[in-house]
Amino acid sequence: MLDGIDFEPVFFAPFVSSVMRVEPSWVDYNGRLQPAYYSMLFDRAVDEAVFLVGLGPHPIDPSGAAFFTAESHLRFLRDLRAGQEVRVTLRLINYDEKRMHLFQELHHAREGWTAATCEQVAQHMEPSSRRVSAFPDEMLERLAMMKAAHGALPMPEGLGRPIDMPIRLS
Repeated sequence: MLDGIDFEPVFFAPFVSSVMRVEPSWVDYNGRLQPAYYSMLFDRAVDEAVFLVGLGPHPIDPSGAAFFTAESHLRFLRDLRAGQEVRVTLRLINYDEKRMHLFQELHHAREGWTAATCEQVAQHMEPSSRRVSAFPDEMLERLAMMKAAHGALPMPEGLGRPIDMPIRLS
């Protein structure tokens, strides 16, 4: 129950977003999805997933509890083109009283191949002060349920991968 309204989410492992379509205006002159739009697709999926814990524009949380990304690491694995349909899978890797560690994969919706991954840390924000703050107890309970469901999955490939470029000595 959150703010007096009974709302019991079901946490699938992993969370799977709704189908989204790559819009023609999002591709570059080579016909490939521009990097900023990969981020937008991931953001839309996060909005869907965290709705289940009570974050974002939520009819059961009039305070407007919000979150923002503090750190993000995207990997581009395969091109996407205009008109292709995609879905995002999301896993809650970890959380504490103020933060969530998420790992997402952007998949071609029909063929299943992975186009990109996004690992991020998001922080809870109190809308009135615009400062990082602790999640309410009800949200922590839901994060625990999501973590329990997602914790049964094997760790995703690429989790925690650093950005690195080997230095060659000439």
